[in-house]
Amino acid sequence: MAGRVSIGTAGWTIPRAVAEAFPGEGGHLARYARRFNATEINSSFHRPHRPATYARWAECVPKEFRFSLKVPRAITHERRLSDATDLFAGFLAELAPLEDKRGPLLVQLPPSLAFDAALAEAFFGSGRERFSGAIACEPRHASWFTAQADDLLLRHKVARVAADPVLAEAADEPGGWRGLTYVRLHGSPRPYFSAYGPDDLDALSEKIARYAKSGAPVWCIFDNTAHGAAVPNALAVLDGLGNSRQADERSKPSSC
Repeated sequence: MAGRVSIGTAGWTIPRAVAEAFPGEGGHLARYARRFNATEINSSFHRPHRPATYARWAECVPKEFRFSLKVPRAITHERRLSDATDLFAGFLAELAPLEDKRGPLLVQLPPSLAFDAALAEAFFGSGRERFSGAIACEPRHASWFTAQADDLLLRHKVARVAADPVLAEAADEPGGWRGLTYVRLHGSPRPYFSAYGPDDLDALSEKIARYAKSGAPVWCIFDNTAHGAAVPNALAVLDGLGNSRQADERSKPSSC
């Protein structure tokens, strides 16, 4: 039995060039959620949000919609996973109002952060004492793509992100815990700017369908937002998977 496939973009800005694909009343999030079933909140990486903000976002989307959340840079880039228990607990408290609309937490590591078994064990072990939901980790140093790192992620039920562009061997395939597959497309050859062509998107749709056959949930997020390529690329994958959707507009308050 195929697992749930969540397709979306980093954020929910709708480019003017494809605005006609998102008809109806409401703001960007409410309209976005009529076509997509998921989004990745990247702003949480840069700054905290009030719980009321998360509650408002949750009210703007249908019940099956899910938000993934990027773990704050204060944890991943400033403290570099060390002594971050207090920050992680505060982050969890902020996003609590999302309730069952909360998807995976995304832990994106700085490219300079090499795999340190003791550090990773302490961070993910402590995190699992406080959070039982899905976690995806996007390492960007080659030392994370080893059997030792994979085993550690597996023990803590942390999925390793499959990312493009590929920064290390095997980085374009999922690893770690396979109870979740999380794919992030940053744009190639120019990260955050480049759009993906039809052949690449067809191949990606086939790959996602293959991942879903495992029965585990699959997330596919386009992060090539700088020139507005993410939304049309994500729509193309939806079409390729036969998952185009229109959510019930009655489930979105007009104030959203």
